[in-house]
Amino acid sequence: STLGDEHLINAAKTSMSSKIIGKESDFFSKLAVDAVKSVKMNATAADVAGYDAMGSSRSAEAAVVVPNGKQRFKYPLSAIHILKAHGKSSMDSHLIGGGFAINAMRAAQGMPTFVESSEGNTVKIAMLDMNLQRHRMGMGVQVIVKDPAEIERIKKREMDITRERIRKIIDAGANVVLTTKGVDDLCMKYFVEAGIICARRCNREDLKRLAKATGGRVVTTMADMEGNETFDPDCLGGCDSVREVRIGDGEMLYVYGCKGHGASTIVLRGANEYMLDEMDRALHDSLCVVKRMLESNTLVPGGGAAEAALSVYLDDYANTIESREQMVIQEYADALLVIPKTLAVNAAKDASELVAKLRSIHAKGQHSEDEVDAALKFMGLNLIDGTIRDNLVAGVVEPAISKIKSLRFATEAAITILRIDDRITLNDSKGPA
Repeated sequence: STLGDEHLINAAKTSMSSKIIGKESDFFSKLAVDAVKSVKMNATAADVAGYDAMGSSRSAEAAVVVPNGKQRFKYPLSAIHILKAHGKSSMDSHLIGGGFAINAMRAAQGMPTFVESSEGNTVKIAMLDMNLQRHRMGMGVQVIVKDPAEIERIKKREMDITRERIRKIIDAGANVVLTTKGVDDLCMKYFVEAGIICARRCNREDLKRLAKATGGRVVTTMADMEGNETFDPDCLGGCDSVREVRIGDGEMLYVYGCKGHGASTIVLRGANEYMLDEMDRALHDSLCVVKRMLESNTLVPGGGAAEAALSVYLDDYANTIESREQMVIQEYADALLVIPKTLAVNAAKDASELVAKLRSIHAKGQHSEDEVDAALKFMGLNLIDGTIRDNLVAGVVEPAISKIKSLRFATEAAITILRIDDRITLNDSKGPA
């Protein structure tokens, strides 16, 4: 069965419980789940192979479709753009589903504040990584002029070259022009006359994400193979509308209804830069947790429940081994208890007492044939009260795939260290006194 929103929200809450946004976890967990689900895409054969290689419980079928005929999906976090804006409360953060926000504003006040699609025509966005300024001669080029009138003709030609460039972009159908470099007054004049929104000095990485979201491409040069300057209309991205919105002390451009692979933007609000950075890191962790749960469709109870259950099971299994491997399995089982012990110590609780109770409960659940006792496998630590509780009911859950990868990497690290059987010791460089 597919995990519901309740399980995803609980996992996100567990992830952010010890972070700066822990007290607002109800709000931010819903924000994280909605953001990840908004970038849902069909998985490819390579994606499914990757899920199975990471330890997903699903079998590797013909690549994209699982045995029950359901389509596999992926949730690329690169399509979720997190934008930080000073001011207001953290609870004023919001999600732009299917849209993109870029930290830029109109280059001139005469430009429109919004552009919307009309009569079925989408808004076209040109994303440039080049200067839109008056053309100048290259470095090292000398022009010897004998007639002063020639100087005016050179200046006029420089202006004509700039106007032709702008005209090619406008004729391609662009309604919005975004560039990573500068735009001078001459170019602004042409954009204002054409009723086009233009923004300068945009972040290059933001433009790359926007290009992916809108189905366009970032243009670095207008030169073609023949040496002429052209602008390919296929490089334009598409959306439903672009609007300038005032956020905090400045303005931002909101792009709604992206027509590409899909994108969403989370606009974080907070008091200062340090708080916004901390919120960004905490929210990114939660997004990763929700992504893993949606792609693997499996979860385990937290609070040391999985480690305690596995430790008890391995202890029982070790007793069936008649060789020296029994010691290895028992030591591995003991090592797993480091997690619940550390959790209890960090919460200033009696670690020995709590872990002993936890092991006893899991042993009872695994050895009993009673159906009521079977639910004891979900029991974990309640670090607020210092008791044992059903963490699945309490909503303390985490992705099973993360637990599997942690155990796998820890085992590989231990094996690698044990393979080292030589040690080189350097003598003291100083000679005898």
